[in-house]
Amino acid sequence: MNRLSLKIVAVALAVLFLGGVSADARTKKKPKKAYDLNANPLAGLQSKQPDKQLYDKAMVAMKKSRYDVARLDLQTLLNTYPESEYRMRAKLSVGDTWFKEGGSAALTQAEAEYEDFITFFPNAPEAAEAKMKVADIYYQQMEKPDRDFINVQLAEKEYREMINMFPDSSLVPRAKQKLRDVQEVLAEREFQIGSYYESHENDVAAIARLQTVADSYPLYSKSDQVLIGIGDAYADQAHSISIAPRLPSAIKERLRAMYEDKAAAAYDKVITRYPMAPHVEDARDRLVAMNRPVPEPTQAAIAESDAEERSRQPLHFTDKTLDIIKRGPTVVEAVHVGEPTLEDPKRTLAPQVSKEDRTMFQEAVNAGKPPAPAAAVTPTGPNEPPRSDQPSTAPLQMQAPAEGTGVGVEVVSAPNSEAQAPAGAGQTPGGAAQADSNALVKPVGPVNTALPAAERPAEAPLQVNDIKPGANPAQPTTAEEKQKKPKTDLSEESSSKKKKKKGLGKLNPF
Repeated sequence: MNRLSLKIVAVALAVLFLGGVSADARTKKKPKKAYDLNANPLAGLQSKQPDKQLYDKAMVAMKKSRYDVARLDLQTLLNTYPESEYRMRAKLSVGDTWFKEGGSAALTQAEAEYEDFITFFPNAPEAAEAKMKVADIYYQQMEKPDRDFINVQLAEKEYREMINMFPDSSLVPRAKQKLRDVQEVLAEREFQIGSYYESHENDVAAIARLQTVADSYPLYSKSDQVLIGIGDAYADQAHSISIAPRLPSAIKERLRAMYEDKAAAAYDKVITRYPMAPHVEDARDRLVAMNRPVPEPTQAAIAESDAEERSRQPLHFTDKTLDIIKRGPTVVEAVHVGEPTLEDPKRTLAPQVSKEDRTMFQEAVNAGKPPAPAAAVTPTGPNEPPRSDQPSTAPLQMQAPAEGTGVGVEVVSAPNSEAQAPAGAGQTPGGAAQADSNALVKPVGPVNTALPAAERPAEAPLQVNDIKPGANPAQPTTAEEKQKKPKTDLSEESSSKKKKKKGLGKLNPF
């Protein structure tokens, strides 16, 4: 009997409790949205003008999901009353009909209508609303972080442009929050890829992905895990260096110290930048295990991190369940304070990380070596090819001949040739020049090139002037005394005058 009475009392209390909760739910008013883009600012105006009546009729049709009728009324207003004060709202509402209709084709048409509105009315207050709705089109089509992210990138681009183009608009706070949500999805995608590389012990690729997240999206909800992952990757590289075979112990110690410094820097940033994050104690434990000092965060960093953590919504079981069913990503953990990144992300590539590793290795190798002395610079020889690190001798000169017409050049021999060698230098007692043993191109033929005495050409005789000094040679004075040119003998040449006549021609006396 006592058990039955207890059950009755428990049921009665449950009914009263549920009744009170339902009554409170009925009496509680729904909070209004801070930014309602679908609100009609001209709905409260009472007017009997035909353009106003067309506009109101289109708005009623839109509420009833009769989007074709609404577009027809709005197009009639735009074509019939081009000077109406409702033309801008009508043009924007045409895009709203496509936007509310939904579907990929309708959203594409809505984007075109909004872009046309921004082109025709760039200075109107409604232009910021049109740009905002273009970004919302891509926001609605976003996929999960592990799927195609093209719409996520386009949404980020449009929200950034909206904030930069219309900084004084009342829609800027809403655009910034949407941008934080979008960047949460992009950061989650990069973090998942970096974690995959880290699980497969590909430290270079993991560092590149995680460093991109740390530099580009500092408001990411898992930023502390990102920095810890970077530190763990550097620590793993330090361990790989310490057990590397066939590497001198001194070089191992230097490289291990370099990688541990990078790991400690990542752990330090977790404590100094995100002191209220859930995994900050993991970073402290890693620093203690490495025998490194644990930094103390500033009060400003603590206040900033605490505000970020309080602004996040906790991820409940229902959110995880809906994430499996719905198409888009879950962004409940996105931060609601702080300024989102308005610049292009600074990506870190794996080749850059590999280049840094090679630089560190060279520094570790060269750290124990004394500086090499500077090599003496000696000029190259006359017959050696020129070098880029040493000066060469003067090049061969081209000179014009001393006599003649001046056309052509004379090639002067190399500096160490026979023509420029001084007398007695590099010559044998017989007069022949001694060959250079360092020359690249050596002479071909006999070494002794001196001609024997019997084969020398005879010397030219000296000229003798037979004319006595003071005497003038006889000069011809008249034309007859000049030497006459001999006449040519024409007796043997053929001529028609001396031909023998034949036949009847002999009778012709002429």
